Amino acid sequence: MNISFMAIRTENGLELLDQTKLPNQTEWIKIESIDEICEAIVMLRVRGAPLIAVAATAFMIQSFERDINVDTALEYVERLSKTRPTAVNLFHCLKIIETTLKTGGINSAKIAATAYLQKEIDIHQKLTKIGAHQLQNGSRVLTHCNTGSLATVCDGTALGVIKVAHQQGKKLKVYVDETRPLLQGARLTCYELEKAGIEYELICDSMAAWLMKQKKVDSVWVGADRIANNGDAANKIGSYGLAVQAKHHGVPYYVVAPSTTFDLECESGVNIEIEQRDSNEVRGYVGASLVWAPKEAGVYNPAFDVIDANLYTAIVCEQGLVETNKLTSLGLKALNI
Repeated sequence: MNISFMAIRTENGLELLDQTKLPNQTEWIKIESIDEICEAIVMLRVRGAPLIAVAATAFMIQSFERDINVDTALEYVERLSKTRPTAVNLFHCLKIIETTLKTGGINSAKIAATAYLQKEIDIHQKLTKIGAHQLQNGSRVLTHCNTGSLATVCDGTALGVIKVAHQQGKKLKVYVDETRPLLQGARLTCYELEKAGIEYELICDSMAAWLMKQKKVDSVWVGADRIANNGDAANKIGSYGLAVQAKHHGVPYYVVAPSTTFDLECESGVNIEIEQRDSNEVRGYVGASLVWAPKEAGVYNPAFDVIDANLYTAIVCEQGLVETNKLTSLGLKALNI
């Protein structure tokens, strides 16, 4: 199965758009080895919970086609599972591959992996249409981090909702949080909005609350890297603060994610492992020469935080829109999501 999206393609072997070079350079990197795919994930050359899983799955399919044996394939699965701890999509796809390798061998694993890729495409096409119904003509929306085609397949999750609403002819205004410390909003979301022809303004993360107070934001849209069974959602650092601000100002806040982001075995956000990243990401802009802190400055750098389920309005997934007041009383399992 060949795939071709904004940040991943497989027509001539697995190639990934190096997102550390955007928006100034468009550079595709060819992935041949387990070392290369693991490095690409850890260094954020490929990023976004759904796309990490898709890239890992595509790499495993490529490896199966090169006649590796089951033991080597299981070693690859183990190494991939150690790249990034928070995004659960990666663990879902790896579990599928591991199980089928052990029960049916290489061919069964290849079939299961291919089915996973097709399912991800179908899921994302559905959930963006569901979310787009919540946006009206003239809506002013705020986003955090990057949740578009650079983070997923198809149009994306939260940003995909905005893109689909735009494709439906709705005129939208998007406020883009720059998303410190790696500026995925400024570098990547603005890049996608430019290409889509959608009106936007870039803001510093610290400006969002003031915009809400001025009643310039109609709704907030974010993605998720893991959603616990009670609805608590881990997302890019800063998402929790935005949820607190939105709750205070009465602004609807939507978490958009495929069902592969749900971790039904995780009771609550307290149980979600939060990835800690390199201190240099906070001391200066990675990939540029500008450094704004002392070389030995102490740094706390969690990549994610957790949005309490009672702070946001609803989850948008391929099965529909689920209000969080139901989640907190029933749980995702009880809702059969």
